[in-house]
Amino acid sequence: MGAGMVHWLIGRGALAASTLLGVATVVFVLLRVVGDPLSGLVPPGSAPADVAALRQAYGLDRPLPEQYAAFLADAARGEFGESWRQGRPALAATLERLPATLALVGSASLLSVGGGILLGLGAGANVGGWLDHGTRLVALGGQALPAFWLGTMLILLFAVRLHWLPASGFDGPASVMLPAITLAAFPLATVARLVRASTRQVLAADYVRTARGKGLAEFALLRRHVLGNALQPTLAFAGFQAGFLLGGAAVVEAVFAYPGLGLLALNAVADRDLPVVQAFVAVVATLLVGINLLVDLAARSLDPRLRLDPGIGGPS
Repeated sequence: MGAGMVHWLIGRGALAASTLLGVATVVFVLLRVVGDPLSGLVPPGSAPADVAALRQAYGLDRPLPEQYAAFLADAARGEFGESWRQGRPALAATLERLPATLALVGSASLLSVGGGILLGLGAGANVGGWLDHGTRLVALGGQALPAFWLGTMLILLFAVRLHWLPASGFDGPASVMLPAITLAAFPLATVARLVRASTRQVLAADYVRTARGKGLAEFALLRRHVLGNALQPTLAFAGFQAGFLLGGAAVVEAVFAYPGLGLLALNAVADRDLPVVQAFVAVVATLLVGINLLVDLAARSLDPRLRLDPGIGGPS
């Protein structure tokens, strides 16, 4: 490992730590600015003495700076307290839902990136053809249709009318298909448009025309000269796509009653279950930081210019 890579990794590590600290601070502040954290936990008409005892039990009677310092110290150890509704560690309740969300987001990522690259390459290599028109139509629909509407229509068609796929829950690959298609619709459309535009630009380059003039087959031309260059914008989008997919998963999981992190977070916010909300944000933020780091490493492996300049951090 060269000195440039070490310098880059140190910089990315510092950026990741500062990002997680900033996210934790924002969540801590917002959860207390919007109202009394106990407002959704204390039954109406409770005696003031009972409310005071509950506030003391959860450490909410201490000054805010002291609460913040204790929160950061506990979060650094992976401790977020017990869920106020479930009565068990908040981090354990969050990590229990993580496999379902990873299955959903992973399936949606494969579908959006793989499908978008194939459609974009085909459309960019055959501008004006039927595949190009079809790709543009798919991209327009994917970006125009709201996820909650698309998910509802898929449930009505494939679960209610045709009985091909389950409408809710998480029980095997079949239960992931409809939520994954719903979640992947928008990023697939974006990836297809990016790759189509990049493919057209690369195919117009002089070195590509020279290779074609030497008799290089079209498939080999796309694989050797077009694919790597056309994927650079897609890699840049992949880091942002991870955030979109994890955020959009909350809506999709609510539509399909899918037992993932998003549904857990929505219920925790509605119940004012602060430990679970804080654990959820910490887990998601850590995932996003890790994903962006992997995307940056992939970009540096594809583009030698990023390896030669240690000051370039990659696409994100």
